Amino acid sequence: MPRFAANLTMLFTEVPMLDRPGLAAQAGFDGVEVLFPYDHAVGDWQATLAGLPLALVNTPPGDWLAGDRGFAAVPGEERRFRDSFLRGADLANRLGAARLHVMAGVAKGPQAEQVFVENLAWAAAQAPAQRLVIEPLNPDDMPGYFLNDFDQAARILDDLGLPRVGLQFDLWHAARIEGQAQTAWDRHKSQVSHIQIAGFPARNEPGGGGFDLTALCTEVDAMGYDGWIAAEYRPARATVHGLAWLQALKARAQPIGA
Repeated sequence: MPRFAANLTMLFTEVPMLDRPGLAAQAGFDGVEVLFPYDHAVGDWQATLAGLPLALVNTPPGDWLAGDRGFAAVPGEERRFRDSFLRGADLANRLGAARLHVMAGVAKGPQAEQVFVENLAWAAAQAPAQRLVIEPLNPDDMPGYFLNDFDQAARILDDLGLPRVGLQFDLWHAARIEGQAQTAWDRHKSQVSHIQIAGFPARNEPGGGGFDLTALCTEVDAMGYDGWIAAEYRPARATVHGLAWLQALKARAQPIGA
């Protein structure tokens, strides 16, 4: 049965960050993810998670307000990438994060791809027990971001050939990049290690956009998918008042007689 995680960066924003894991558990989520958990001490996270699984965190992006979006594909920033990756890997290890998203950064061209591949190979060697993911982000929401194409991401993963480095598949970004998220899913689902969902066309509660979430749950079960389905969306109202989608998916995913 699929496991559902709440993205605490976008959900339950009615309360402070460290109060959100408890609300997510009460709402029926099986775990949580946090984009950038670096503003709070590891001990504080451990206390507030209280055993609730952590599905994913991102590597530190650098100075977000100055335009940094990570460094993995940025030529000349190998030292900054390695320092930030080790920080992210240490936190992921201490909190038991199932996946660590390696942010590529703002860059373009063949040299950037070469740097990205080399940095990913280095990162995988530094944290051999950690599952890593890369994520294509659409250029409207993330201008200049290096990884903005699913076919490119798949080729990079093929070139690496590392079983613990996979694809982070965000339905919202897939729809913005491809026009239809389903087409990207059909081509690349075998490489997917983490899934994020949102609604269309406004990135509110999941649903719509020509993507059947019930069918997705059935399919990932049949595939033997061992990752998470994470809710990364902007609630149209208070988070707890818009969770009918979660209740419906969890009910349909229950085995007959459960």
